[in-house]
Amino acid sequence: MKILHIACLAGLLWLTGCATRGTSADATNTEGQPAPATAAQRGRSADLAKGPLQPITSAHAARGKVAALSAPADLWERIRRGFAMPDLQHELVQDREQWYATRPDYMQRMTERSSKYLFHIVEELERRGMPTELALLPYIESAFNPQAVSTAKAAGMWQFMPATGSYFDLKQNAFRDDRRDVLASTRAALDYLQKLYGMFGDWHLALAAYNWGEGSVGRAIARNQKAGLGTGYTDLTMPAETRMYVPKLQAVKNIVASPDAFRTELPLIENHPYFQTVDIPRDIDVALAAKLADVREEDFKALNPSLHRPVILAAGTPQILLPWDNAKIFERNLQAYTQGQYASWTVWTLPSTMSVAEVAQRVGMGEGDLRSINGIPPRMLVKAGSALVVPRSTTMRHDVAEQVADNGQIALLPETVTRRTTVRAGKRDSVASVAQRYRLSAASVADWNDTKAGAAFKLGQQIVLYLPVQTQIGRSAKAAPANQNASKVARNAKQPAASKQKRGGTPSKVARR
Repeated sequence: MKILHIACLAGLLWLTGCATRGTSADATNTEGQPAPATAAQRGRSADLAKGPLQPITSAHAARGKVAALSAPADLWERIRRGFAMPDLQHELVQDREQWYATRPDYMQRMTERSSKYLFHIVEELERRGMPTELALLPYIESAFNPQAVSTAKAAGMWQFMPATGSYFDLKQNAFRDDRRDVLASTRAALDYLQKLYGMFGDWHLALAAYNWGEGSVGRAIARNQKAGLGTGYTDLTMPAETRMYVPKLQAVKNIVASPDAFRTELPLIENHPYFQTVDIPRDIDVALAAKLADVREEDFKALNPSLHRPVILAAGTPQILLPWDNAKIFERNLQAYTQGQYASWTVWTLPSTMSVAEVAQRVGMGEGDLRSINGIPPRMLVKAGSALVVPRSTTMRHDVAEQVADNGQIALLPETVTRRTTVRAGKRDSVASVAQRYRLSAASVADWNDTKAGAAFKLGQQIVLYLPVQTQIGRSAKAAPANQNASKVARNAKQPAASKQKRGGTPSKVARR
């Protein structure tokens, strides 16, 4: 028994030695140098280096985000999870909640329209770390209508004014308006909102500045500071539209957060992309692009609302948006297309100022069609350097150049202008008789002379009139015969268009918001 006990003790000592050698071997490399510490060892060392572990305070816990264990059921749930702006508590919020809640048809149309664009906006907001409430802002701005235009000329679902659009690199030319473009306008709007938040450090003030302008909000804050008043959103004196702006967004946020509480049914919007981008290798007609993608032209334009001509110029618009399932269909059909040119339209740059009738004659179009396609109103001349969409020759092989596609403009000039003139009143002349003699309205003559429409003039009295004068048209090139076909015109117009490219105007700049 004693021998057995000694044998067991020896075996235990031998095993202990093996374990010690194993540990020693793990701690050194083949050359006898210490081996690098494992990740676990490094983590423990780092924790010890920081000192004893301390309890987590509520402030530290609030700053951390806990990942959800399940994916959002739909896009609405994803938006709710990203709410990060402080709620606005104000009676105007309740007023707007009631307004939206009592208009279910309007809410339904608005939310269904947003289903094409909302996923992309949420993706961009999350990528930038911005509150997802901002995805609801186009409901307030435009009811998610990318073709919306305000009385102040703000356009698109984010409602950019021309000058602000130019500042954020949104092209506005004869062929497209990027203020309506889904990708470009969203990028610009989020850039602008981030800029405003950086200026004011408060999302409610940033939103007020988006609606009213940063200068106006800055001056309102300065006035309140000087008067010793508060400088929050509800403290400032501002226009009624801006006063209602954040309450409207808060009301929509509250309805999205709890639709059942407002007896509102939100349409299902799946949490996946609605569209994807597709490259355009050549100029192509809008109608043909929609046909190759197997989508209705109306749906195609809803995803590509920046286009306002019947042709897509690849040099200026190298990509289009298509529903996710139709992108591959388009690419496959485009490769298989063998029925001639992709585009039946091209661009001609006018070598001189012309009447619409003369342009129509030169390009072989009806005057009405030319006006409609290029958006030319009546009684206007087209100035030299303007870029017009005209029929494309069947033999033309080249596409519209990038300079024209990106910068082409249409500049117009009234066919008649008015000139201030004075005449002397004759015997028994009245406002009515003078107006009849010069084919003017009695109201205009009375207004120009600060009198009443039924008044009479004294003999010899000077009468102020604004008479129309016909604009002289510079005709550097003789008009082609009326029966000239469009193919020949396109060939003849090819060289003048290229030589006059730089004469196109630049986007107009007017005040933003």
